[in-house]
Amino acid sequence: MSDDIDADGFRSNVGIVLMRGDEVFLGRRMGGRGWQFPQGGVRIGETLEQALYRELDEEIGLSANAVELIGQTSRWLRYRLPKRYVRRRQQPLCVGQKQRWFLLRLTLADAQFAFDHTAEPEFDAGRWAPFWEPVKEVIYFKRPVYARALVELAPLAFPQGQPALPAWWADVTAHGVDRTTPASA
Repeated sequence: MSDDIDADGFRSNVGIVLMRGDEVFLGRRMGGRGWQFPQGGVRIGETLEQALYRELDEEIGLSANAVELIGQTSRWLRYRLPKRYVRRRQQPLCVGQKQRWFLLRLTLADAQFAFDHTAEPEFDAGRWAPFWEPVKEVIYFKRPVYARALVELAPLAFPQGQPALPAWWADVTAHGVDRTTPASA
């Protein structure tokens, strides 16, 4: 099955914000190439929820019964790949990602993570981090999407009141991310 790439060259993708208490899960890219949320492409003919649970299993070894689905972003959030990351010989041409972000809460206290469920694992380690920290940790071109996703999902994650934005927020999100309301796709 191949990935779903739209007419504008954006690959459909699901992003996973997995929470345990007030923290979120970050995976370390293979070979120590940075930290990010689990995410992955939606295959042609697959629903968003099917892709969500497939990616959850493939990337970190968790099944649907280990989590509770809390919510998702209201629309696709997009980012363009920097020119050096675009694979020009690949057809259809993929110029970026359009992502629906899902907020999950870990329900199994003794859940075991496994990063080797595929022939080409995405992650080689994982850790828990404060809610806003992934915006600072992820590769630069994904930061605006991470910020928009977390801002939109924060009221669902923290119904009693979300944590304050960190002091570094304005500097890291200086390129077009509204600090208080979700941005449109």
